Amino acid sequence: MNLERNSASIVEAIDAGLLAGAVTLVWHAGEVVQVNELGYRDVDARLPMQRDTIFRIASMTKPVTVAAAMSLIEQGKLALTDRVATWLPELADMRVLAEPRGPLDHTVPAQRHITVEDLMTHRSGLAYMFSVLGPLADAYRRLPTRQDQDRWLTELAVLPLAHQPGERLTYSHATDVLGIALSRIEGKPLSDVLTERILGPLGMSDTGFSVGPTGRRRAATMYSLDSDNTLRHDVMGPAPIVDPPFCLGGAGLWSTADDYLRFARMLLAGGTFDGVRVLSEESVRLMRTDRLTDEQKRQDFLGAPFWIGRGFGLNLSVVTDTARSRQLFGPGGLGSFSWPGAYGTWWQADPSADVILVYLIQNLPNLTVDAAAAIAGNTSLAKLQSAQPKFVRRTYEALDL
Repeated sequence: MNLERNSASIVEAIDAGLLAGAVTLVWHAGEVVQVNELGYRDVDARLPMQRDTIFRIASMTKPVTVAAAMSLIEQGKLALTDRVATWLPELADMRVLAEPRGPLDHTVPAQRHITVEDLMTHRSGLAYMFSVLGPLADAYRRLPTRQDQDRWLTELAVLPLAHQPGERLTYSHATDVLGIALSRIEGKPLSDVLTERILGPLGMSDTGFSVGPTGRRRAATMYSLDSDNTLRHDVMGPAPIVDPPFCLGGAGLWSTADDYLRFARMLLAGGTFDGVRVLSEESVRLMRTDRLTDEQKRQDFLGAPFWIGRGFGLNLSVVTDTARSRQLFGPGGLGSFSWPGAYGTWWQADPSADVILVYLIQNLPNLTVDAAAAIAGNTSLAKLQSAQPKFVRRTYEALDL
């Protein structure tokens, strides 16, 4: 097994000035077989990436929040079919846009209530500012998350849904809403709920909504690419020492490669880690089982044909057709599951090969349609866009999978 070549594409992106650095991890058959520490976590200070560097993991937060919700479901505190308005009365009488890009006051009533499962599968009709168009996108853009969760939810609930609950998948703030529900059910901040139910039992001591004073020294700096394809430094400020007033269950966690490996190993093993049962086998099975209809899979995800050869469980992408998935997304056996983060973070657990890969970088994307078109025609950015897929393909080749 020769894994040395799997980092070449990442090094090329770093040398081209498109990426500050990365940490990657390969786990196979019960052991970590490789960790790459590449480039810098802070270019100006010449601080190198290290195995224990802490990253903003963005939407990799979502499966963790869902796992905590499954823990509550096991105790009978909620169910997938429950109306979320039971705990979030702000969402009791929702309206739906009559036309996708139409005015916000041109609506029809929601045909049914939003359920817990709708939130976990992004079929609630909620959205992100970059997942819809027109006036609704503008309204989401004006919705600040730097406020307490109750005020934020009140402002969110005023907005119409993008479509009828259950109708289709629209990537959204749904997991942030789920986090508020968990907080209200348990009567404590979401950070405490996640720590008690998932992070603590798994020993994920470097994962949370803040990093503390010592963790700040290990935190990776966030970068973005300017219009001339040069890295702009520190575009998000320092890592928070204390938790924010609103802990975003869909995007707010910081973590390390080894910590997230623990979470992925628990899901791969059917709910246990090092002899500790965190979730039931049934909860993990539900998370890892495709729930989309054939019609829903025909609809693009963020403008891309994401569901070719794969489906969606409870906030986990799941490979359902190995050959078709491999053509678009690279290696991953039947039942492989993953969910990425907006800043370039990614992971995958493959039960057929007993492999887990973790890939962590910190690049803030430009999520506009115009930016996507520019990236598609920019050959220099190809080095950055292809770094992660090449890392995955070369890792599978080296492991002879």
